[in-house]
Amino acid sequence: MKLSRRKMLTVSAPLLAGAVLSPSAVLSADIGKSPLPDTGSGYAAGGPIDIGTRRELFVDKYLVAEMKGVSPKLHTPVKAPRAKSPLPVRHMVTVIKDGDLYRAWYRGMDPAYTGDKHTGHPGESVFYAESRDGHEWVLPKLRLHEIGGSLENNAILVKQPPFLTNFMPFLDARPGVDLKERYKAVAGYPGGGNKLGSTKKGIGLYGFVSPDGIQWTRQEEIIPYRPEWRHAFDSPNIAFWSDAEQQYVCYFRTWTADRLRTIARSTSRDFVKWTNPVEMNPNLPGENLYTSMTHPYVRAPHIYIALPTRFVPGGTDSADVVMENITDVLFMTTRAGSTRYDRLFTEAFIRPGLDPRQWTNRANYVAQNVLQTSPTELSIYHRSGDRYVVRVDGFISVNAGANKGSFKTKPLRFEGSRLELNYSTSALGFVGIQMLNSKGKILAESEPLIGDAVDGLVKWKRDADLSQFAGQPVYLSFEMREADLYSFRFDR
Repeated sequence: MKLSRRKMLTVSAPLLAGAVLSPSAVLSADIGKSPLPDTGSGYAAGGPIDIGTRRELFVDKYLVAEMKGVSPKLHTPVKAPRAKSPLPVRHMVTVIKDGDLYRAWYRGMDPAYTGDKHTGHPGESVFYAESRDGHEWVLPKLRLHEIGGSLENNAILVKQPPFLTNFMPFLDARPGVDLKERYKAVAGYPGGGNKLGSTKKGIGLYGFVSPDGIQWTRQEEIIPYRPEWRHAFDSPNIAFWSDAEQQYVCYFRTWTADRLRTIARSTSRDFVKWTNPVEMNPNLPGENLYTSMTHPYVRAPHIYIALPTRFVPGGTDSADVVMENITDVLFMTTRAGSTRYDRLFTEAFIRPGLDPRQWTNRANYVAQNVLQTSPTELSIYHRSGDRYVVRVDGFISVNAGANKGSFKTKPLRFEGSRLELNYSTSALGFVGIQMLNSKGKILAESEPLIGDAVDGLVKWKRDADLSQFAGQPVYLSFEMREADLYSFRFDR
C-alpha cells in the first residue's frame, strides 16, 4: 500500500520510540550476574519463591535472577486456515470452553429497533454461538427474540440500552457457586462526554447472572462511576473468579488525566461489594490501550494473560484505503494479587496484516479468553472471524541462538519428584539443567534435552531423586543452545 500522508497520526514521539523497543532494551541479551528487577507481583520478595507444583511461564521477570547469552523472545501467533463457518465479524466477543463445548457471545444489532439510542449503534443486542472443535461455529436458532421481523436467530439479549453495548460474560469457577448463577457478566456504559465530577448513580457497571449462559437476569450496579474519572467503561470490561486470589477480579476501562485510555482493577468476595478501583497504568507515554482482555491462563491460572488493543488515533489515507484510528494487539501479563502489568515487549503481538480492512477504524480486537484447542495449541479469536494459534505456553520463551547461553532462577521451593519442561531445540540445540543449593553445590544434573515437547520429562544423571530436595531452597540453572524454553513445572 503506497500511502500519502494527508493527516499526521497523533502519536507522541515517546510512544513511537517505545513501540520499536527491541527485547534487548527490556532485558539485556547478556545480563551477566545483574539481578532483574522485581515484578511487584504481590508475592513475597527476598526469600525463596514457593512455586509448589505450579506451572511457571517466562512471560515476566518474576523467577529469573540472571541471564547470559540468552534473551526473552516474543512468538507471533499464526493465522489458522479460515473456518468454513467462522464467528461473525463483531465487537465485544467472549469465548469460553464449558466441558467439551466451545461457546461464544458477541454484540450485534437489531435493524428494526426504534427505542432509545444510547450509543452510536441503536438496537445493540447480544448473540450466541457454539462449536464442538473451537474452529467451526454454529449459530443456533434459539427463537427467543424477534430480530428484523423473524424469530429464526441466535439473539439472547435485546432492547436493554445501555447494557448490551459491552456485555461480557464469564463462567464462574468459584467452588460451591449457586448453579442458578453459574454464569455471570458485567455490563454498562455511561454514554459519551466528559463526566469529571459526576456523582450520578446508575451509570456504572452492573452484574448479570445466568444458569446456562442463555437466560440472563440483571442485578444491581456493582462498580459505580467515580467523579474523578473523565470517562470510563467504554470498552469490554472483564470480570472472573480467581482461584489464586479466592475472589472476583474486574479489569475495566478508565482514562488518565491526560486523556489516554487505560485500565483499572477492582476485587470482590461476593460479586456485590467491590473494592475501590486501583489504576494499573500500563500505558507507555502517549499510548492508548482500548481494551485489556485480562484473564487467568488456562495452564497456569495464577498468571493472567492480557491481550489489549493499542489504539492510534488520527489517520492517513491513500487511493486504496482510509487508514484512521488504527489498532493492533499487544501482549501483557499480570499475576494474582498484582496491581501492575508486566510488559517484556512493547511491540505488537498481532499486527493488522495484509488485509486492508484491518487497517481501518478500530478493526483489531481479540475475544476475551485464550482457549486450548488441542494438546499443543492455543487459539486466539480475532474480531475479523479469523482464529490465530500459538504453541501451548508459547507466548514468550527464553531463547538461545547458535552460541551457548545460560540463565539462573531466583531461589525456589518446590513440591514433587520430577520436572517437566516445555521446550524446543534445533538438531544441534539442547537444554541442560542443574539444581543447586544455596551455596551453589550441584544437587542434580540433567541429561541434555534435545527435541520438542510440551510436557517433556527431564531425565537426571544417576537417576537423581528430586523429592529429597522438595521443600528446601534451590536454584535452577539452565544452559542452552539453539533452543526455546517456554515453561516448567514440578510434579509429583
